[in-house]
Amino acid sequence: MNRIPLLEGEEVYKLIPQRNPIVMVDTFFCADEGGAETGLHVQSGNIFCQGDVLSEPGLIEHVAQSAAAFAGYLPYTKGETPKLGFIGEVKKFKITRLPKIGEFLHTRLKVLGEAAGVTLIAAETISEYELLATCQMKIFIKED
Repeated sequence: MNRIPLLEGEEVYKLIPQRNPIVMVDTFFCADEGGAETGLHVQSGNIFCQGDVLSEPGLIEHVAQSAAAFAGYLPYTKGETPKLGFIGEVKKFKITRLPKIGEFLHTRLKVLGEAAGVTLIAAETISEYELLATCQMKIFIKED
């Protein structure tokens, strides 16, 4: 697992089309053709927090924006603007525990396949060394 970020805070905006208050990725660690690693500091002002935890929709949105950051990384390296993406399907979503305010989420994405503008990824989200959530997600990137 990579621990040295390439981009942090508002620098991540270079990779994703989302803006506050909906931004669910604040750290980008690495990417290659096989996947990427991202992170999120769960803060009390997060619109997906309910009580003292990040809700299930917040975890799903974090994974989706992690995939968007992954998709935006190659255009970013070429000086281009990231494209808009959409969640096509979420499968096998399993939560072992909801993260609490103050925790740092580290998410690993692995590309399982690509065809006709659709990317299938597997994701796992951890906090410290505890696995919090896993899923598969189909992501569509809108072409110009």
